[in-house]
Amino acid sequence: MTDMLAPAPVRGMLRFERIAPVLLVVAALLVYAAVAVSTRQPQYLTVDNFIQILARSIALGITAVGQTFVILLASIDLSVANLISAAAVLASVIMAGQPSMIVPAIAAVLVLGLVVGVVNGLVVARLGVNPLIATLGMAFIIQGCLSAFVNNFAGSVPEEFQAFAYGQVGPVPWSLVFLTALAVIAWFVLRFTKFGSDIYAVGGNPDAARVAGIKTWRVILAGHVICSLTAVIAGLYLASRLRSGAPWIGADGAYDLQSIAVTVIGGTVLSGGRGGIWGTMAGVLIFSLIDAIFNLTGLAAVVGVQGMLRGVIIVAAVAFYAVRSRKIVA
Repeated sequence: MTDMLAPAPVRGMLRFERIAPVLLVVAALLVYAAVAVSTRQPQYLTVDNFIQILARSIALGITAVGQTFVILLASIDLSVANLISAAAVLASVIMAGQPSMIVPAIAAVLVLGLVVGVVNGLVVARLGVNPLIATLGMAFIIQGCLSAFVNNFAGSVPEEFQAFAYGQVGPVPWSLVFLTALAVIAWFVLRFTKFGSDIYAVGGNPDAARVAGIKTWRVILAGHVICSLTAVIAGLYLASRLRSGAPWIGADGAYDLQSIAVTVIGGTVLSGGRGGIWGTMAGVLIFSLIDAIFNLTGLAAVVGVQGMLRGVIIVAAVAFYAVRSRKIVA
């Protein structure tokens, strides 16, 4: 009981030694990229190009922040990919190229995320449905609605809203600044607030958390709401980037599975209670660097190799954390 009531940094926070292997992988990929690119295209070894590499994973990073919250709760969300598509379509249709409709569109998208998050959270926390099944069912519902009403690009985004994806603060994209700010806020919430401490407690041992007086169902509900809200924000970003919405935007990027993958690579365990935002951001960086290396070295044309490498990294990361956990317990 005492351990469950300890502050988050003591009980479940992602410490440096836990994400050190992930940082080593990032460093190795950076070194390989430098060697590989310097022999072919040395002009790419600039700070600006590295910033652009990071910017390519904005949508994944935003989604992964929310996914981290639900996985810390020993839950999961497979509806985020279709929710991203729905958010992009809804925003584009409401905006219809009119700057005056930006605020109503954003409000409508946030309401959509809130509703989906509440439904997911209630089904999981109050009805006791396995989160894998609950969120997969929600994904099918959203996909069905999209298929019924939209089969191609829909609506358009005004130039003013495109600044979300293409605007810059000096050499740094607005979207990268936004992702960084979002990660910092999420880290602060998990590190310094009672809600963050409750997340680690519920994810680590829900029964003990319940005995300690924590309303576990409310924490799980809030975690799913956060995940859905980050998903619709990712949808807004993609609509801004593509200047329109389409029913396949989220699924085409496989943001549900990729957001889970980068979260797990970053050291957040699927059983809940251990992990953190910066490990997730390191996982996003790994995927971004892999994409950049394959593109710059021409290996992207080799079918399947990129996916195989990602799979190997995921399995290796999970195996490492599993072995490490057994040694600590022993």
